[in-house]
Amino acid sequence: MSGNEAIARGVYEAGVRFAAAYPGTPSTEILEEFSKYKGVYAEWSPNEKVAVEVAIGAAMAGEKALAVMKHVGVNVAADPLFTVSYTGTNSALVIVSADDPSLHSSQNEQDNRNYAKFAKIPMLEPADAQEAKDFVKLAFKISEKFDTPVFLRSTTRVSHSKSVVSLKEPIAYQDKTEIKYNPEKYVMVPALARLRRVEVEKRMQKLKDYAEIFPQNKMEINDRRVGIITAGMPYNYAKDVFPNYSYLKLGMVYPLPEKLIRKFAAKVKKIYVIEELDPFLEEQIRAMGIKVIGKEIFPYTNEFDPGIIENAIKKHGKTKALPVQSIPSRPPNLCPGCPHRGLFYVLGKQKVFVTGDIGCYTLSFMKPLEGLHSCICMGASVGMAHGMSKALKEKGKGKVVGVIGDSTFIHSGITPLLDMAYNKSNALIVICDNSTTAMTGMQEHPGTGYTLMGEPTKQLNLKVLVSALGIENIKVIDPYNLKETRNAIKEELATDGPSVIISQRPCVLFKRANVKIEKALSVDPDKCTGCKACLGLNCPPISWHKIEKKEGSKREGISVIDESLCTGCGLCVQVCKFGAIS
Repeated sequence: MSGNEAIARGVYEAGVRFAAAYPGTPSTEILEEFSKYKGVYAEWSPNEKVAVEVAIGAAMAGEKALAVMKHVGVNVAADPLFTVSYTGTNSALVIVSADDPSLHSSQNEQDNRNYAKFAKIPMLEPADAQEAKDFVKLAFKISEKFDTPVFLRSTTRVSHSKSVVSLKEPIAYQDKTEIKYNPEKYVMVPALARLRRVEVEKRMQKLKDYAEIFPQNKMEINDRRVGIITAGMPYNYAKDVFPNYSYLKLGMVYPLPEKLIRKFAAKVKKIYVIEELDPFLEEQIRAMGIKVIGKEIFPYTNEFDPGIIENAIKKHGKTKALPVQSIPSRPPNLCPGCPHRGLFYVLGKQKVFVTGDIGCYTLSFMKPLEGLHSCICMGASVGMAHGMSKALKEKGKGKVVGVIGDSTFIHSGITPLLDMAYNKSNALIVICDNSTTAMTGMQEHPGTGYTLMGEPTKQLNLKVLVSALGIENIKVIDPYNLKETRNAIKEELATDGPSVIISQRPCVLFKRANVKIEKALSVDPDKCTGCKACLGLNCPPISWHKIEKKEGSKREGISVIDESLCTGCGLCVQVCKFGAIS
């Protein structure tokens, strides 16, 4: 099993039947897998904050509940998260945070172990798929035992790598749902929250005592000359290159077992703390007065591997970056037939600043499209476009465009669009509606008309919602039609006040949307002038082939379309001025 599959299995084995999430790599597969088990309830929530609130509600009603998200999703969910640390739960609540060292599919590289300390919530960290399954079961037990939410932290390598997992029969589901009226515990007005704050500290002391006997905090005493304190995937890397060293492998990374750490330190001569990203363990261990070697030799950034750890310890100095291999770069690209391509082809030629967002369309910042100029976080494109428009309007410097996907708009674009209408913005927002959460693998959202469980449901009408928010200028376009797209954008850029264009065309890979794949296109080599206009679309089937230059001809090459990749979207036909593509 992958780590994500194993987490889903562990949740099911623990007798949990309730889960909520927002999809985000590297966490997405957890809920997809969990939803396949019989008798469970699983939902894609509009965003991570809602997912945590849904899970809190279920837990307060007596149901063991799970909330899942990638590391940046915890930022979105932080508001309810910090306060549920005060209230505790009526049952059990586990939050999975899937961190992404090396930023394989993320806009930052934050270390969410810091959230555990900040919110005073215990955190477990597995090192492989077997531990992922076992640890999530332990997390639910700890949550029930100490009346606290519990973090389970994975990283991309744990989430997506596979290893052998021993399965067990799930415990029988027990329906313990019951409303318990306890305002003193659950109503966090200042007077009551002050009392709960004291309870949090009492709980933390009990958890510190428990950390000392937590069975997954393990000492392995071998060569006493060198000891390594580590957790998660770095344990596997270190063990691979230094199998004979002594180890303190921490399964609970917060709170730390101080007595156990001191006991280990007394048994070895030299201690290395090996951890990806922040010196989270190192700083706490140093604060205990224990001398360790950590980030002075290990990098602060990116994933580790056995080589990085071996080089750092053997050289006892900073590791050098690996030399760049001399192979052609292969940047990611929008798929053939992607509905975003036509939109950003047009935007890139408008000489207007485009605030971008999180989605497949973020790739449009690259050459040759160059139709997007910023990307901060989900939903930020709308608020940023509004802020820029306000800053520039008085100076007469034109209108700003913000782009956002349909799932991302539902996630966190609605409130800033309301702000635009309320505060009389002058920005244009384009909602790239491709009928799915495409970037993370075609997940459902409120605009698709289906739930995670595959059930038909109420489908959000984006145009009606945008109108209800107070936006009067609304256009719906087909991004496959370049003329329509160009005219709509030019018209809205010329108007005063906030406006929205909904660029509507299903993702070409989304089978349920009944996307019609047209007949593949081809280039007539006799008509192609070699102008390269079609190459400006950056469409994967289109390539440039040099030809032998004939006397009197300026042609150095022609475009060729790989018909096995072409979806027949027709964009290249529209940009070719010589009728060479049909």
